[in-house]
Amino acid sequence: MTTLTKDITLQENIPSNILMDKHIEFIRDYGQKENSYEYGMTDYLRVSGMYWGLTALELMNTSPPQSKDEIAKYIKSCQDPESGGISACQKHDPHILHTLSAVQILCIYDNLDAVDIEAIVSYVASLQLPDGSFMGDKWGEVDTRFSFCAVAILSLLNKMDVIDVNKAVDFIASCRNFDGGFGSRPLSESHAGLIYCCVGFLSITNRLDIVNRDTLAWWLCERQLPSGGLNGRPEKLPDVCYSWWVLSTLTILGRLHWIDASALKNFILACQDSETGGFADRPGDIADPFHTLFGLAAMSLLGHESVQKVNPTYCMPQNVIDRLQLKPQRLTD
Repeated sequence: MTTLTKDITLQENIPSNILMDKHIEFIRDYGQKENSYEYGMTDYLRVSGMYWGLTALELMNTSPPQSKDEIAKYIKSCQDPESGGISACQKHDPHILHTLSAVQILCIYDNLDAVDIEAIVSYVASLQLPDGSFMGDKWGEVDTRFSFCAVAILSLLNKMDVIDVNKAVDFIASCRNFDGGFGSRPLSESHAGLIYCCVGFLSITNRLDIVNRDTLAWWLCERQLPSGGLNGRPEKLPDVCYSWWVLSTLTILGRLHWIDASALKNFILACQDSETGGFADRPGDIADPFHTLFGLAAMSLLGHESVQKVNPTYCMPQNVIDRLQLKPQRLTD
């Protein structure tokens, strides 16, 4: 029986290093013109887009084109006066995903006073359900991504006591599968992005004891394809963002050395756009800030010296996590 593996073929002219100047220019210029196509089409994820771009610049040791006060002022304008949550853009509904992005940005720039912190804390607490899970917003969708967002926000704000952490852990444990992975809900398929959210959640809550460490690490390493790239689940094409979701989880589990780092670096470098700058999901596709951040963050975990050290739990510069005196759990031999 022949096993088919979906993959891509890398070209020979792969850059030998990170095209840092190109990526800085790409991020600094992205979405700056309000009448551009990109600006108009990204309203629904503006604040999260800011997090991707600004964090990428931080990892490249570069200042943003706007002042820190301008950034904070915009985030403040997206805080809902009724719920306290933060929306992707002005006049949009608040959501826990964008609330986390906003808090991460403000922590990076040490500017949390720009928003109503207590309102954010109340908003996050209001989204927890009796079974310990979290809704993403008032419309009721439940997903393990939102559990991660909740504890990430509250730990960054030093307010973990406002939720029932034990029930939240129980819900995450109920989403664990036979293969060691985690899905979006109980009985849902294992997925590398959701595994990161669940393992990151357990790292923050100091409950990595419930993880089937080596079974999960093996499943994650099986995501590496002959091209060197990683996919999110079996029989999918590689995507540079999974370089982050998989590597960060393996780092937390103390199993980063199980990956073929050289092959993965080669794949990530191949996803750079040598003309416009930025990283794409796969070589030859259009670059964007999302994949640029996660390509750079993955290279940081792989020890690339020109990229600032990133924290594998929060996807924020490690020096920010140190300043906040946070110590998410990591496993070691």
